[in-house]
Amino acid sequence: MKHLKQLLTQPLQPLPTSLAVFLLVVALIGFADSTYLTIEHFKGTIPPCSIVEGCDTVLTSEYSVVAGVPVALLGSIFYFLVLVGVFSYIESKKTTLLKWALLLTVFGLICTVWFTYLQAFVIKAFCLYCLGSALTSAVLFVTAVIVFKKYLVSEKF
Repeated sequence: MKHLKQLLTQPLQPLPTSLAVFLLVVALIGFADSTYLTIEHFKGTIPPCSIVEGCDTVLTSEYSVVAGVPVALLGSIFYFLVLVGVFSYIESKKTTLLKWALLLTVFGLICTVWFTYLQAFVIKAFCLYCLGSALTSAVLFVTAVIVFKKYLVSEKF
């Protein structure tokens, strides 16, 4: 908890616009992917899989819904929050929401690891769209770590 407080109170150096735009684009890709899956879920249809087989198995498994909420919708909310944080930084250059958005990627990575594990070892099937979301979530996390390592003013991180 101490490190989190330090992380949030330490200022960030300005990020290059290209890096902020990169974060925005990756989050937008994740948002589009998970929103598409959410729409398909509520329509009651399974999107076609072309490279891997198993979308139907994964997307209809008991793990595709948590407390009545589609996992894809939770992913859409996650990516939307990251989008808002990065977009607000690009527009205002204020780092507070950017820091929260970048910290949120830790949660995204934890979920990614869990759901990828479920696909590989429990469901024993893979969903192309879910793997795409896992990739975007992992890229956001790695980029967040790089941002904190390179642009946080404190030497403690």
